[in-house]
Amino acid sequence: MTKREPSELERLAARAEALIERIEALLPSRPAAVDWDAAVAFRWRKRDGRGTLVPVRHPHAIGFSDLRGIDRQRTVVEQNTRQFVAGRPANNVLLTGARGTGKSSLVKAALNRFARDGLRLVEVDKHDLVDLQEITDLVAGRPERFIVFCDDLSFEASEPGYKALKVALDGSIAAPPENLLIYATSNRRHLMPEFMQENLEYRTVGDEIHPGETSEEKISLSERFGLWVSFWPFDQDEYLAIVDHWLARFGVGARAAEAARAEALQFALARGSRSGRVAWQFARDYAGRQGTAKARSARPGGGRGRRR
Repeated sequence: MTKREPSELERLAARAEALIERIEALLPSRPAAVDWDAAVAFRWRKRDGRGTLVPVRHPHAIGFSDLRGIDRQRTVVEQNTRQFVAGRPANNVLLTGARGTGKSSLVKAALNRFARDGLRLVEVDKHDLVDLQEITDLVAGRPERFIVFCDDLSFEASEPGYKALKVALDGSIAAPPENLLIYATSNRRHLMPEFMQENLEYRTVGDEIHPGETSEEKISLSERFGLWVSFWPFDQDEYLAIVDHWLARFGVGARAAEAARAEALQFALARGSRSGRVAWQFARDYAGRQGTAKARSARPGGGRGRRR
């Protein structure tokens, strides 16, 4: 019995099916559904042009007790976050000031404090802020409360994330979801570089000084954060107090910690900074060289802040 030759229609159908398979291989795969129970912290990651929330399996375990000394800053952030997880009105927060003084650590501590109350953290890189609306749509309607966390944030005026953040904070026709806030840290109070030339734009009206359009544009972004929390550099005594705290956390005894103070000051001098981060780095180095039993148990994080 002779085999029947495929008809022209069947050949066209076979070619179309092969073409569809080749096209599908080039298209980005559909992102997997978010496992909301997998973690309390997530990172927004993009692959093949599509973003998804990736669970952070081991977030930093720093607590408010490790941030002793920043009482005012802690009180402001803790109270605002407490209002948020309780379903009461709360503000977006901008934490600014000297590097290494505990800005991002305070946000992580807030997560660890309120995670059991339904708080979740979504870390978003500056370059992915253009996806804020997509993230908002993803979490809207969820029972958890979400903080979108942007660490070490700064912009140039031409960057697309700048406008996306302005819209997300307070600039869209759509109201932001009640279960989402934005917490950002930056070394710049207005999140953008400021130049001497901009001072020439200032004008006087009577006895009042008014900024120019360039300065007004830069201020307009930071103004959209309802709370500003400022941090200042540490003096020598405050730096040494942080060193003592972290040495104790790493299991170094009080007598050894006292002997390590001169070395801690030299360490800070070489780094050009007396900050909580430098204090933690010194304590980690010193404890490791001393071989203390608890050296592996301490978690990285910011130091103490300045008492105001």
